[in-house]
Amino acid sequence: MSLYERLGGEAAVSAAVDIFYRKMLADDRVSSFFDNTDMDKQIAKQKGFLTMVFGGPNNYTGKNMRDAHAPLVAKGLNDTHVDITIEHLASTLKELGVADEDIAEVASIANSVRDDVLNR
Repeated sequence: MSLYERLGGEAAVSAAVDIFYRKMLADDRVSSFFDNTDMDKQIAKQKGFLTMVFGGPNNYTGKNMRDAHAPLVAKGLNDTHVDITIEHLASTLKELGVADEDIAEVASIANSVRDDVLNR
């Protein structure tokens, strides 16, 4: 069974992304990165991306991680911000009752793209 299925499929990924962005936008440490972002589009892209990386249907049509985050790196995006992002993702999944081992796998996936996100 894929991580996508273990998490609960489309409905669970959708709920998680909605909760995750509420946390991100409420956090002064990272919210400014979204000041000029169309959040409806961002949320839709994130749902597609996470569905793909968690082993669900691949309908992601967005940019790669390096290109997508380059403007944010120019605004100062760094490891601390990535850590905060992973922390919010983990706490969101915990709230939704996701098993600890699945949360650890999600964090591992997020960490695996850290260098691309930070253009290193």
